[in-house]
Amino acid sequence: MAWNEPGGNNNNQQDPWGGGNRNDGPPDLDEALKKFQEKLNGIFGGGGSSSGGGQRSGGFGLIGVILAVFALLYLAMGIYQLDQQERAVVLRFGKFHSVETAGLHWNWPIIDRVYVENVTATRLHTVRGEMLTEDENIVEVNLSVQYNISDLKNFLLEIRSPEQSLKESTDSALRHVVGGSKMDDVLTVGREQIAQEVKQRLTEYLNDYKTGIQVLTVNVEKTQPPAEVQAAFDDVIKAREDEQRVQNLAQAYANQVVPEARGKAKRILQEAQAYRDEVIARSEGEAVRFEKLLAEYEKAREVTRERLYLDTVQQVMQNSTKVMIDVEGGNNLMYLPLDQLTRNAVMSGGGDGAALQGLTRDELDQIKQLLEQLKRERPVSSRRREER
Repeated sequence: MAWNEPGGNNNNQQDPWGGGNRNDGPPDLDEALKKFQEKLNGIFGGGGSSSGGGQRSGGFGLIGVILAVFALLYLAMGIYQLDQQERAVVLRFGKFHSVETAGLHWNWPIIDRVYVENVTATRLHTVRGEMLTEDENIVEVNLSVQYNISDLKNFLLEIRSPEQSLKESTDSALRHVVGGSKMDDVLTVGREQIAQEVKQRLTEYLNDYKTGIQVLTVNVEKTQPPAEVQAAFDDVIKAREDEQRVQNLAQAYANQVVPEARGKAKRILQEAQAYRDEVIARSEGEAVRFEKLLAEYEKAREVTRERLYLDTVQQVMQNSTKVMIDVEGGNNLMYLPLDQLTRNAVMSGGGDGAALQGLTRDELDQIKQLLEQLKRERPVSSRRREER
């Protein structure tokens, strides 16, 4: 039988809502709420009396618990942590408040807004397009820009879209630099210079716009002419490589010849120096010899004069091919035509051994007679000296 079924004597005592004195009707909700509040007050230390003051005290205790729970949740929502690579910009009521560094931080939820960014990571932006050079040629350029965030406040607050600004600034700087360069420089040796100029101009643009972006490196990845004229440009590049090869060969030859020429020039200078020293020394020696000869001349003038005459005649006649023989004690002056004999031997094509073979028998007999006559007419004293 149910606890509230009619006819039950003790059913009123079984009412779970505590309505033992009532005969019928639904349970008292106020009484149930009161009991629940008393239990909570017992748990959290609140007073639990049945009077009106006790009811107000239990109501305030429940509200305090709820407020404490919400406060804890609110405080927990404001806790955040930043890594070493991260920075955070805090806006309070939509206005810039601070920039937070690495560590554990807390902000006012709902009131504050926190924007976190990695400021040390290297980011990449690439550009590819066709553009006109200074000499009115079209080239295709692939360029990459590596950058990071240097000023998080400017990056988030000073400009609406920093990446878009970077893209447009890079395109503008690249077209400006390529437009002031010649096609040959863009395709070959001028790529590094173009990258440096683009980096400098791009940095100026980004600083003027206050983007908070720092450009690390700019690399010209690839430069090439349009596909329609690629074959012609390949021929030009090959010709340029041949030119460079020839220049290298010429430089190698110069490196070989120039030191040799410098060595020869140094040797000639040293020989000239030696010749000068030799001439000076010879002149000084001749001067000393002349002084000594003058002293001897003062002592014996006739002997010295004859000696000088004979030395002079010997020096003059030693280069002559004609031989003149003055026989002592005779009146005849013999002449040996050695110059003609030598000339005939040379014209006949013979050497030194063929000189006598080119002579006739009469010429040989004549030379033989002259030599015998010279031997007979030579003084005895001369022959004795030779025998000795």
